[in-house]
Amino acid sequence: MGFFKAIGSLFTKVKDGLAKTRKLIGSALRSLIGAGRAIDQAFLQQLEDTLLAADIGVAKTEAILAELKTKYKAGEVAKGEDLLAFLKKSLRDELQAPADELNWAVQVAGQPKQPTVVLIVGVNGAGKTTTVAKLANRYKSQGKQVVVAAGDTYRAAAIEQLSIWADRAGVAIIKTKDGGDAAAVAFDAVAAAQARGADLVLVDTAGRLHNKEHLMRELDKIRRVIQKRLPGAPHETLLVLDATAGQNAVQQARVFKDATGVTGLVVTKLDGTAKGGAAISIRRELGLPVKFIGVGESMDDLQPFDPDAYIEAIFGET
Repeated sequence: MGFFKAIGSLFTKVKDGLAKTRKLIGSALRSLIGAGRAIDQAFLQQLEDTLLAADIGVAKTEAILAELKTKYKAGEVAKGEDLLAFLKKSLRDELQAPADELNWAVQVAGQPKQPTVVLIVGVNGAGKTTTVAKLANRYKSQGKQVVVAAGDTYRAAAIEQLSIWADRAGVAIIKTKDGGDAAAVAFDAVAAAQARGADLVLVDTAGRLHNKEHLMRELDKIRRVIQKRLPGAPHETLLVLDATAGQNAVQQARVFKDATGVTGLVVTKLDGTAKGGAAISIRRELGLPVKFIGVGESMDDLQPFDPDAYIEAIFGET
């Protein structure tokens, strides 16, 4: 019963978090489907407007319209009533659930236990620090020993904020004074985790504009310093993206991927926007897996990405 209750809770949280996107797409689809119209040019234009407003992305929207025209001519999609199933399948085909929530460090028999190191990166305001806190809470609740590194040494009160979150979650935090060396903090956090036999190190970093090369170089320094302490780390570099940024998030993801070797995405603030299709367009453009989505402000509102739950939450009842 516990398993099914947890799955039900996941679907509910994702559905609630994507309410604004569902309202936008659902009302438009009801207008299209309810009319029982043929799939003519006016129909296609309204569908295009709806998909773009939900931030599905130009490339995917054009692909959907082209495929829809072909299927309509072939009689595979007869009227607007067939649209929902077609759209769900088309969008679901773009998404792939990651094999694992995180790429955990491989443990070697006879060797000391090594922690999994996750570097959290992104622009200012995307939600990196709260993502670190929520991930710490998630894995602590699963019985794992977690260490967080307060590597955002630039933003005023960032260290204090993460300290409060770490205390609430009951996890260890490694920190320095404001303006300190972020790479040194990351190094010390990995060393502390190794000494304590911890399972996971979550490294917060300062927000940086994706078009500022010197700031991106600093991230590379953090990575190199971590690798000196633990070869092969970080095992994951998660890019936190604000869903409300729309297509700008795609450009951010592209630059961070090239500069820092991003391995996965965390899409936050989906509850605050009707642009819930952002995860689809980012996945299509860059081929990066969405690992987690943020659908609220509570500690348990960061959810592992489930493509089926995501698609059902977007469309809901039409």
